[in-house]
Amino acid sequence: MSTNRTIAKNASIVSGATMLSRVLGLVRDLIMAYALGASVLADAFFVAFRVPNLLRSLFAEGSLTMAFVPTFVKIRQSEGDTAAFTLARSIQFWLLIILGLLTIFVLLFPKAVTLLIASGFAAKRPELFELTASLVQICFPYILFISGVALCMGILNSMGHFLIPALAPCILNIVLIAASLLAINVGGNVAVYLAWGVLVAGIGQWLLQQPMLRSKGFSWVGPVEPTGPGVRRIGTLMLPTILGSAVYQINILISTGMASFLPEGSVSYLYYADRLFQFPLGVFGVAVGVATLPSLSLLAAPEKRAEFKDTLATSLGLTLFVNLPAAAGLAGLSLPLVDLLFGRGAFSDAAVHGTAMALLGYVIGLPAFSSVRSLASAYYALGDTRTPVRAAVGSLCVFVVAGYSGMQVLGHVGLALASSVSAWFNVVLLGFFLRRHCGAWFRLNRDLAISFFLSLVLLAGCWLSTRLGPVCLLFIPVWVALYMGAGLLLNVSQARLFADVLGRRLWRKRA
Repeated sequence: MSTNRTIAKNASIVSGATMLSRVLGLVRDLIMAYALGASVLADAFFVAFRVPNLLRSLFAEGSLTMAFVPTFVKIRQSEGDTAAFTLARSIQFWLLIILGLLTIFVLLFPKAVTLLIASGFAAKRPELFELTASLVQICFPYILFISGVALCMGILNSMGHFLIPALAPCILNIVLIAASLLAINVGGNVAVYLAWGVLVAGIGQWLLQQPMLRSKGFSWVGPVEPTGPGVRRIGTLMLPTILGSAVYQINILISTGMASFLPEGSVSYLYYADRLFQFPLGVFGVAVGVATLPSLSLLAAPEKRAEFKDTLATSLGLTLFVNLPAAAGLAGLSLPLVDLLFGRGAFSDAAVHGTAMALLGYVIGLPAFSSVRSLASAYYALGDTRTPVRAAVGSLCVFVVAGYSGMQVLGHVGLALASSVSAWFNVVLLGFFLRRHCGAWFRLNRDLAISFFLSLVLLAGCWLSTRLGPVCLLFIPVWVALYMGAGLLLNVSQARLFADVLGRRLWRKRA
């Protein structure tokens, strides 16, 4: 199977599993919105959950995966499974020490951590600050387990298995759904029940990975080399990639801190909008990046540079083919979509409008957010960790300036728009400086132009259909079918690649 077809196949596996997780996540958010709305309790829980969630991206799914996968692949190729498995156990050793010490600090000083991420609560709403600090104590140990999950994902992805790691987030959503329903039924504090649910879910996600790891011959019991060359290599790569691979999460954390100074509910509006925005981003934007990294790592040698550029261009082409129309659809249907999903129970009309406006600010940057993972993967596969960091620092500076200015005029919507502006700035820098490694690697082509034009048509159609009221949402499958059909009719390569992979899978099932 060709490299491009392999990427599409693996991306479709990750996308399918992620789609299931996102659907469960949507159910989770519906229940949470019904029970919490955009209240003080909601603001407290969302801020508390931001802390381990950010560290998950910084130390686990972001930098760890980016640094671990290329190193694991190369060691496995040159020295075999035994040496690669020793490397994995050694990384787990350091994760437990570093994150264990950090967890102890947070458990002892939760108010200090809460003050860093939501100082507005302490200044304006002391009772909310106290509640948030207590929730931080409960949620934070989640990072110990989810970092282990990320390491398991890196091992399995490097060995060609993508399904089980992609299914892990389903455990989180299922547990939080159960926690919400239990709290509602017994009349308990929903935010506290959810915080404990986060911790339980982390344990469940880790346990899910273990049978597949054993089937691949891996065991956590065995030799460990805490100072081995592979460990030093990953440590060297992780230090800069901590910032470079998680700029979006850092933006979210900063925006949460800024939003804590805005009127009540602003943090919740951004959270719910981000959840809808994450649906297409997680289903395919991140999926393509996850599927691409092992392939790029195998093609990083100078003599394979032409195939490397082709693989990266294919990755970005697939990403934009899906996320351009997704952004158009979310923008055109933002208000009726938010109203249908969340507009009940404690979720007021004002919360519906505030969330829909935040969603509009986020979706402008959806194609950029989805492209960052593939571009960062290219740099890390090539061993260049400095450029992504410089681009990330630049985009963070843009976000802080744009976010502070925007919130003065547009409130929480200004923060969402600032995230999009910084994401586009990040993509432009990463794409421009990649030429130093690959020369001219990506050009505006016919396929991209067609996808962009069809997305504009889709945006206009969705916006016009909102005049029909909530029934406009019934047309979503029609818009998807028309977009894909037009892509096939106009011979767009990404549409043909999707159809080819889907056709092969259906053929195998029938056989």
